[in-house]
Amino acid sequence: MQTIGTAWQWGSFFALLVAMLAVDLGVVHRKEHRIGLREAVVWSFLWTVLALLFNAWIYQRYGSKPGLEFFTGYVIERSLSFDNIFVFVVLFNYFAVPAKLQHRVLFWGILGALLSRGLFIALGTALLTRFEWLMLVFGAFLVYTGIKILRGDESEVHPEKNPVLRLFQRFVPLTSEYHGKKFFVRLDGRLLATPLMLVLVVVEATDVIFAVDSIPAVFGVTRDPFIVFTSNIFAILGLRALYFLLAGLMHKFHYLSYGLGLVLVFVGAKMLVERWYKVPTGLSLGIVLVLLTASIVISLLRPPPPET
Repeated sequence: MQTIGTAWQWGSFFALLVAMLAVDLGVVHRKEHRIGLREAVVWSFLWTVLALLFNAWIYQRYGSKPGLEFFTGYVIERSLSFDNIFVFVVLFNYFAVPAKLQHRVLFWGILGALLSRGLFIALGTALLTRFEWLMLVFGAFLVYTGIKILRGDESEVHPEKNPVLRLFQRFVPLTSEYHGKKFFVRLDGRLLATPLMLVLVVVEATDVIFAVDSIPAVFGVTRDPFIVFTSNIFAILGLRALYFLLAGLMHKFHYLSYGLGLVLVFVGAKMLVERWYKVPTGLSLGIVLVLLTASIVISLLRPPPPET
């Protein structure tokens, strides 16, 4: 499959990615601490600016079409990450994860997500190159998923019913208490996983489920693996800061799920009709932005009823 990314550009992007993660964990967040609102705003701004600068480079180097494709893919991935934030809130509350340890879980969770999504994208690219008709399968799946979201079938999260959680608890010996930032501890000569490791495993498994929806959505915008991968990665990198920024406000955006559902339905329908009509990238971006903006505005204008 044709790509704008050369071997040198792929290598440079991975080097930039490793450097950013090393600075994040090894310098800025070397000591565990509670992420405050100010820090979350700064990091969310920085990750967004980095993504837009990369987008500007693609636009200047390769033209408006790849530039719009990257931006559209980035917007879709960033918007779908709101679902991840909601799940993180539920998981951290369910497992009573201390506030100062939440960044550590999300860091390693997102590092795992980068690897798993890279594998998904490589597999998707290989399959679409060989089997063109899979675009119809991906499109139908996105429409189905979007309709499920619109019907509210995916609105509740039950960590205790997660099969990965049950398997881990069954086969891996666990401690009953957190031991600081450690994922494993040795007690009485036995190596035991801490609850922090359990949370990380569930977070990783949850992201794999989300990737099944989000990656086909970006393939609905572009087939270029370099654009699909980089837009996905930049959206994921900003997810931690977005979590600490919006975790306490998620209940205010109660209509956002409908906007996300409509975005998936639209992208899926776009993939289904692509053989006969190619929706311009600029139009796709406009529709996605309108759907998301409208859902946010309606959420703010019509706040949820107070809980009794």
